[in-house]
Amino acid sequence: TDVDSSRLYTQPEEVFYAYEQLSQVEGGAFTCAASFGNVHGVYAPGNVDLQPIILYNSQEFIKEKIGSDDDKPMRFVFHGGSGSSVDDIQYAIGAGVVKMNIDTDTQWAFWDGIRAYEAKYHDYLQGQIGGPDGDDKPNKKYYDPRMSLRAGEESMAARLVKAAEDLKCVNVLN
Repeated sequence: TDVDSSRLYTQPEEVFYAYEQLSQVEGGAFTCAASFGNVHGVYAPGNVDLQPIILYNSQEFIKEKIGSDDDKPMRFVFHGGSGSSVDDIQYAIGAGVVKMNIDTDTQWAFWDGIRAYEAKYHDYLQGQIGGPDGDDKPNKKYYDPRMSLRAGEESMAARLVKAAEDLKCVNVLN
């Protein structure tokens, strides 16, 4: 498009303005959800131009403005992190990201667990009685919704473990 790309991304001056305003809150702890190409939802590869360098530039700008020795005076939130590469995630963490939203990824993981359960037990899920084990065998243990929901939960839990690894927050607490 002919839109100036600087209008699509948060600029260091804007992050500094947020820092200045929020720093006035006594005892305040805050984060900033700067726009650096991150978007909620999931998009085909190439449709999102993630620019986490914006976070580094913003940190440097704030550091210079306030005369700080802290390389990361601002804490950032990575909104719309689903679908991002591990390299981009870890690069953003290096720039001060302390929280990342992955709702779309966890929704997909839950659904994918249910989908895989249905595929695995498809022949048992066609009727209450009768299937691969015999025409007179009940299928209750397969169509019990707790079974497919559990498969979704297990799949989502595995995705959360992966996110914790990607975000470098495994074994970091005493």
